[in-house]
Amino acid sequence: MADVLAEFSDALAAAVASAGEAVARVEARDRIPASGIVWSADGVIVTANHVVERDDRITVGVGEDSVPATLVGRDAATDIAVLRAEASGLKPAVWAEPDALRVGHVTLALGRPGRRVRATMGIASAIGGPWQSPGGRRFERYLQADVAMLPGFSGGPLIDVSGRAIAMNTSALRRFSSPAVPAGDVRRVTETLLEHGTVRRGYLGVTPQPARLPTAVAEELGQETGLLVTFVEAGGPADEGGLLLGDVIVAFDGAAVGHIDALFGVLADSAGRKAAVRVLRGGKLTDVSVTVGERT
Repeated sequence: MADVLAEFSDALAAAVASAGEAVARVEARDRIPASGIVWSADGVIVTANHVVERDDRITVGVGEDSVPATLVGRDAATDIAVLRAEASGLKPAVWAEPDALRVGHVTLALGRPGRRVRATMGIASAIGGPWQSPGGRRFERYLQADVAMLPGFSGGPLIDVSGRAIAMNTSALRRFSSPAVPAGDVRRVTETLLEHGTVRRGYLGVTPQPARLPTAVAEELGQETGLLVTFVEAGGPADEGGLLLGDVIVAFDGAAVGHIDALFGVLADSAGRKAAVRVLRGGKLTDVSVTVGERT
């Protein structure tokens, strides 16, 4: 038994040593430094957006030395920021395939808030299908591990026992729990930020609140609630498209909209396109054509 534990312990230490070469220290706030993941050998670093509190005087360190870095772009909805450090010859992280992890697999969270890599261990405690954050961003899967999120670990990788990165750790996506950003979402957002410097987000320019639908309408639509428009931004997309104060939004391009997160979800990838918004107005259902606006 002792030999088995020793071998397991050695394997974990080897995974941390290997993956740790791709973990960076990120100093972009006045409090304790955070962590980042080396994306490419030429100095691209991925980290958590909420730890990049300033756009200037950013430094990145791998090991003892620190070098200046600049902000390439940030996406608050996924809590991802991309930095470019004045460095070369770095060792990029090796990423695992999205389906490689199962509940019960051993995971390690790595961080480098100081000069050396630190690690905590746990298991993958919850894995689910697509989910939507309070910020309206839809993630490809829900992934949570019961590792201890120590101070400065946000922005670092969650790795498997082979040292492959399966997600980015963050404490900012959800209250009372710390789901990680899965590898697939990290890849998509990082590539978008590197190409465009921003991630496009659609918006209507309204303030909605849930409202129960009249019984006859609810039965006709097969949904109990819609979104009552309590404010319309002057000159915004909804205003220009003809949405009115008091309208109840029930669908967006054919997708039922019964709660606020549902509206945020369908808007997220709709920036710049024309959409049919179905509303209940004066007791009658009507379609309004709105060109969705863009926010970054």
